[in-house]
Amino acid sequence: MNYQSLFEVRIADEADVESILSITKEAFRSYIKLAGIPTAAALTETAEEVKKDIQNKIVLIALSDNVPVGCVRVQIFDDNTAYLSRFAVKTTSQNNGIGKSIMNLVDKIMMEHKISEISLHTGSKITSLIRFYYGRGFYIDSTDKSRGYVRALLKKEYHYDK
Repeated sequence: MNYQSLFEVRIADEADVESILSITKEAFRSYIKLAGIPTAAALTETAEEVKKDIQNKIVLIALSDNVPVGCVRVQIFDDNTAYLSRFAVKTTSQNNGIGKSIMNLVDKIMMEHKISEISLHTGSKITSLIRFYYGRGFYIDSTDKSRGYVRALLKKEYHYDK
């Protein structure tokens, strides 16, 4: 028998745009329900915006049996920090390690770039997401209500031997 990994995570390219849009919109429809908010910017995103992110950010896509099931975007800044956004896993593919695999590759890339800190925002009332990010080494730095609900700013620090 030939056994293979159940899924892979790789850098996205322009051929992945429609899949990224679809996965992101599905996941964010679930997110707005869990957060108790009317909408999110991710739901009105266009293919052109995704293409621009692929050109300017690190965009990862996860595939299960060659079917796209998850994605994330990371912007690296000149001060050796980064911001993670649009983290999404199809609802039918959640809780089976895809999110962890995506975040493991994010960590690897951040370490290769000597990033000191990565941050993200998420709904602070979504226990499953907060728990997920805590399990990946993030902590809540602050909260705000700038978008009409309590959003947590989470951070993760990377330390390197001098």
